[in-house]
Amino acid sequence: MNETKHYGYLDQNNDDFVIHTAKEQIMSGIPIGIILLNVGYPIVPGNVANATTFNFPVRYAKLPRVDSPRLHTVDPTIIEDLVEAGLELERDGVRAIICSCGYFGYWQKELVERLHVPVYASSLIQIPFIKAGLKKDQKIGVLCAVERTFGPKLLEACSVYESDAIIVKCMEFEPEFSAIPRDRPYMNNAVARKELVEGAKSLVKEHPEIGAILLECSDMPPYAAAIQNELNLPVYDFTTMINMVCSSVLKKPVGGYY
Repeated sequence: MNETKHYGYLDQNNDDFVIHTAKEQIMSGIPIGIILLNVGYPIVPGNVANATTFNFPVRYAKLPRVDSPRLHTVDPTIIEDLVEAGLELERDGVRAIICSCGYFGYWQKELVERLHVPVYASSLIQIPFIKAGLKKDQKIGVLCAVERTFGPKLLEACSVYESDAIIVKCMEFEPEFSAIPRDRPYMNNAVARKELVEGAKSLVKEHPEIGAILLECSDMPPYAAAIQNELNLPVYDFTTMINMVCSSVLKKPVGGYY
């Protein structure tokens, strides 16, 4: 597949070359493919599953057989659903693939081996990068959606081998944010924002050594700015990762004075 997949940028001053496209590809210009969990809760702007979150095109592929209950059993056969969706996105010409839940990180390493474009299955992959910018005695505060699925095996699958570098707080039982882990089709967005902000505040108050916040859940980025405004700390989430990945696969020639 890599033999027929080409990076390229086309404008009026740069169009004198042969353009290669895979035979089965019927669309183009979509750098990022996102694999979606089958859910039924509100998808607000800022959410990874809301296309208005991004200032570049994204292509979605749904996992019709993978809902939240199945995901949180860490059913090993989920890899086949992920690969099927990933191959569909590849045929559509995406240059990198993201999964829409931090817990898909359990299958990160296998997905990389079975797909043909870069794959970033979980926001937790950012932990080594974040830690590299902090002092030795600083920690990363992680807000997660479901505590029972968060553990050493998930971290190891995401190439995180220093679990003592993070401090985790679960938001699963907050009255409004619980719409997400419980798959509830309604939610007061302002109240959910307040819950996330208060959760982050309490985490930092209890652990003042925290030097950055990471939001595990792909439904938390809508509240990242509010958390940052309150804590005055760097806040990382799925969108920081997706934007970085997109910038690596969507390079444009640079012009300017010298």
